[in-house]
Amino acid sequence: MASNALSNQATTRQRRSGLQITRVALYVIAGAATLYFLFPLVWLLMASTKNNSDLYTSSAFWFAHFNLVANLQQLLTYDNGIYLQWMGNTFLYAFGSASLSILISALAGYALAKFTFPGKKLIFNVIVCAVLVPGTVLVLPLYLLMSSVHLVNTYWSVLLPSLFSAFGIWFSYIYADASIPRELLEAARMDGAGELRIFFTVGLRLMSPALATVFLFHFVGVWNSFFLPLMMLSNEHLYPLSVGLYLWNQVGTDATYSLTNLMITGSLLAALPIVLSFVFLQRYWRSGLSLGSIVG
Repeated sequence: MASNALSNQATTRQRRSGLQITRVALYVIAGAATLYFLFPLVWLLMASTKNNSDLYTSSAFWFAHFNLVANLQQLLTYDNGIYLQWMGNTFLYAFGSASLSILISALAGYALAKFTFPGKKLIFNVIVCAVLVPGTVLVLPLYLLMSSVHLVNTYWSVLLPSLFSAFGIWFSYIYADASIPRELLEAARMDGAGELRIFFTVGLRLMSPALATVFLFHFVGVWNSFFLPLMMLSNEHLYPLSVGLYLWNQVGTDATYSLTNLMITGSLLAALPIVLSFVFLQRYWRSGLSLGSIVG
């Protein structure tokens, strides 16, 4: 009996020791990954506080002469404040397309998950295949399509192609199929609710964590989109930030050097909405699967 107790205690200590080693290893890996991803942001923050000469003569990861306020003033007033217009355009493209895209994705995913109709399997397979197609492959066909309806070089040439998200539909389907009980839908139908009312009062609420993820992925994707607006737009007043900052970098050699601090400071400001989006939408990811079970 005593030997068995000692053996069990030794086994327990070994397990605890193994768990502690595993925990420490995970902390080390997580810390290393955090530092790896923070290094570019730290460099961007440091560089945005420097003037052009300090960018090339001072340490990359430390401050020099603090020039952030002057950089911001120059950025926001350069070329009659074109940066602010690019920022507004980017917000319009990203927020507008993401807001409409999550509604389309939610409707399509919910219908695929909860209804049976002819061609359902074929439609789902096409959507899964569309997830695997790189977006850059579709830019030229989309350009020809927009050109045929005379929408090139307009806001619509960027907004309309961004409304459909194959990943959003697929993810909404997976989440709706797993998180929306059919019994709840049947109970709503027995109470006389129509299908649209059931979707908006029951389905949409239960799918909100998934839709927050779809919104964030789509918002970040369109915010960082480069090739599509580069192909579609030729008017600089319609450019998003990605294309505008790129074109600042394509000016002549002397001018490029003079605009380096503007490009870096502009990149820092362009990253802030993405960070805020992650912070704001975190609460939806923690909301759980039972959200919306009590409907009004």
